[in-house]
Amino acid sequence: MKISRPIVILDLETTGTWIEKDKIIEIAMIRCEPSGERQVFTRRVNPGILIPAEVTQVTGISNEDVKNAPRFSEIAKDVLPFLEGADFGGFNIERFDLPILAREFSEAGMSFHYSKMMIYDAQKIYHLNEKRDLTAAYSFYCHKDLVGAHSALADTEATLEVLQAQIQKYGQGKEEIESLRDFDYKKHGEFYDAERRIRWWNGELYMMFGKYSCKESLKDVAQKDRRYLEWILSQDFSDEIKDLIEDALEGQFPVYEKK
Repeated sequence: MKISRPIVILDLETTGTWIEKDKIIEIAMIRCEPSGERQVFTRRVNPGILIPAEVTQVTGISNEDVKNAPRFSEIAKDVLPFLEGADFGGFNIERFDLPILAREFSEAGMSFHYSKMMIYDAQKIYHLNEKRDLTAAYSFYCHKDLVGAHSALADTEATLEVLQAQIQKYGQGKEEIESLRDFDYKKHGEFYDAERRIRWWNGELYMMFGKYSCKESLKDVAQKDRRYLEWILSQDFSDEIKDLIEDALEGQFPVYEKK
């Protein structure tokens, strides 16, 4: 790879995917210079909050692993010079890694401005150049070309074949379609409702809308501003959210189930 400017390829492991609140638990960077020189920077980071069990399962990083690691604010002075004057590369860094990194720097009392630098996001390039539609899925899972794409019947028959192939690939030896139930399409594990208006963070529920968006837990809002929750009940929210709010007004809150 030939470059005319320094570029830093980076990746973060974090306690979750909420940019406004989740914390870095590991940072890895490779800085490449036009001369061909490379420098590597990698650190475990103590996030100051508990690492969810599902994050440990994915990353292999536990609370025990980072209990003696530095906070990000302690290493920020080493991280920033490593990034200085460089463009950036990574996978999904434009929407995730760089915004979280900028917030962590801000909380450490430092400024990190990446918007004026060139960003080479491998995920973005991949999604722009490789199809991710039914035709692509049919080719990937069934190894056939989809003839008559966008014809309702052709698409329906192809989807049936894709589901059958997914059962064989992911069903762990089972033949029933129920074997795909573990793949939850309607809800993301970090969100409470299908519309993603309320989400889990650090074992508590937070609203993603209104004046308390991302700021205070639902439990705290129920204690300090019952009228706001009563207002939600009068608005056009889903029954799922309204049931949750009614329970909150009665002092009842769901318990986060670790996966």
